[in-house]
Amino acid sequence: MKSHRHHWFEDAQALLTGTLLFALAIVLFRQAGLLTGGTAGVTFLAHYVSGVPFGTLYFLINIPFYLFGLKALGKAFTIKTFCAVGLLSLYSELLPQWIVVERIHPLFAAIMGGLLAGAGLLMLIRHQASLGGLGVMAIYLQKEKGWRAGNVQMFADGFIVLGALFVVDIEKVALSILGAFMLNLVLTINHRPGRYFGQ
Repeated sequence: MKSHRHHWFEDAQALLTGTLLFALAIVLFRQAGLLTGGTAGVTFLAHYVSGVPFGTLYFLINIPFYLFGLKALGKAFTIKTFCAVGLLSLYSELLPQWIVVERIHPLFAAIMGGLLAGAGLLMLIRHQASLGGLGVMAIYLQKEKGWRAGNVQMFADGFIVLGALFVVDIEKVALSILGAFMLNLVLTINHRPGRYFGQ
């Protein structure tokens, strides 16, 4: 029987590419003054309020979730997630030096950013990794309860983005919700339990 297990090189390219796509989405969201969901959304809120670099905050906020991931989803998943979080933190600090977006329509940023983030996160999930935080919980619930990771993530994202009402104006919040919807639409359509067998 043919093995569905990914080669280490395939996992490595998924981590590098998936986190890069998500980091590009963050560039678009940041330039348009939008937020995203998940732990990245919580980090965005903390970044806007405190001024602490996004990459630093994102890495620190994820630390408690490594312990849960190690116990609930295994060593390999946790190591790959740790690497993905580290890469995203690094990309988030480096990309603004490599790419300067002078003007972007907020609606395009919401749609394109959501699609990029969803594609990046999908690559990670299919290679048994995540971007930490709430993504770990979503993957755990899909694995143990059969709940779609995209639906779980979308539910959590709604609360996080609504919390942004205290930080940004309602139009930006509405566009942020659209971005989170696009992200989770990619996951819901393309990552269903039992459909994908790679490990």
